[in-house]
Amino acid sequence: MSFRSILQDMKGEFGSISRKGFEGRFGYGMRSRSHRVVEDCSVTVVDALRQSCWANMPPELLRDVLMRIEDSESTWPSRKNVVACAGVCRSWREIMKEIVRTLEASGKLTFPISLKQPGPRNTLIQCFIKRNRSTQTYHLYLNLSQASNDDGKFLLAARRCRRPTYTDYIISLSADDVSRSSSNYIGKLRSNFLGTKFTVYDAQPPNAGAKVTKSRSTRIVGMRQVSPRVPAGNYPVAHISYELNVLGSRGPRRMQCIMDAIPVSAIEPDGTAPTQTELLPGNLDSFPSIPFFRSKSTRTDSFRSGPLSTDKVEMLVLKNKAPRWHEQLQCWCLNFNGRVTVASVKNFQLVASLENVSGGGQELDNVILQFGKVGKDTFTMDYQYPISAFQAFAICLSSFDTKIACE
Repeated sequence: MSFRSILQDMKGEFGSISRKGFEGRFGYGMRSRSHRVVEDCSVTVVDALRQSCWANMPPELLRDVLMRIEDSESTWPSRKNVVACAGVCRSWREIMKEIVRTLEASGKLTFPISLKQPGPRNTLIQCFIKRNRSTQTYHLYLNLSQASNDDGKFLLAARRCRRPTYTDYIISLSADDVSRSSSNYIGKLRSNFLGTKFTVYDAQPPNAGAKVTKSRSTRIVGMRQVSPRVPAGNYPVAHISYELNVLGSRGPRRMQCIMDAIPVSAIEPDGTAPTQTELLPGNLDSFPSIPFFRSKSTRTDSFRSGPLSTDKVEMLVLKNKAPRWHEQLQCWCLNFNGRVTVASVKNFQLVASLENVSGGGQELDNVILQFGKVGKDTFTMDYQYPISAFQAFAICLSSFDTKIACE
């Protein structure tokens, strides 16, 4: 019996019960209402699965079957069979989570946690971003073919929220529920008033030593503090800055990214970057208390955050690769290897800064993130180790924001 027939047999036996139970926990972009329904009837699901011959398979045989399925499905949409196996029952899910390796080791995007893990080494994961001007939303897809305009596997969504003194880009696992009050919220990008400095915040700690900053989401009703049902608070993981170019004499934009959550040693041959292994559930007690009266200096210090001014040497610094001037075309050029087809001030390539490279300037040619335009509202995004899809997406979102006197 082939693995495909085994999967079809399982689907017919479990029906919609197991699928709903899995989608609430592992599916990308599922609504919280569906998740609540699954939780309410979880006892029924477990009882039904206990009666199944698939749930009672010997562990040795089950592990061998799941390993063969995981090895045979390498790309989407066929890789959804691996995800479906993890949704059969608790024992299948635990074994599948052990078999599926991290993105750095396998190069395969499987579960939502893969979006928070560093990409593979020496291989760019090709994605593209679609922009909707009317709704101020941005959707990230995994590229399934060379045609960048084809719909691919949905990964992340972001929504632009303009405030009087700053701009927020809310990032979510759901395309239909992009808000800080959603259980799909995983982080945000915040800019200053000029759109020249940005901070990327993760909703959960990227490493054991991460420090949370003050959150503005806690609101005071009467004399009580009420925190919305969202994941953990703001953990700064990156700071992005664009150099001012008031006279317009230095050419294209110049940007720098300080990766607060990634040490410089990560780009060494034996270096490692922090890797998250689990998405934490929402925690109502994770928000720090906020005083009723806040001064202007307090708000400023909350945005500036410590990592910009301390321990710079220990953090990975990324800078955009300098383009060269093409005399015949009379324009600035970069080699995107055919991934960018439209000239735009937003196009960039990020490499490790020279001051972080211990072995000289040779590693500067290794592009860690590249972003470019291929259509009116379509952009390519390719990234690799040591940054994650979430971090790469947030950095690319900073390029969309309006910048005064930067180009």
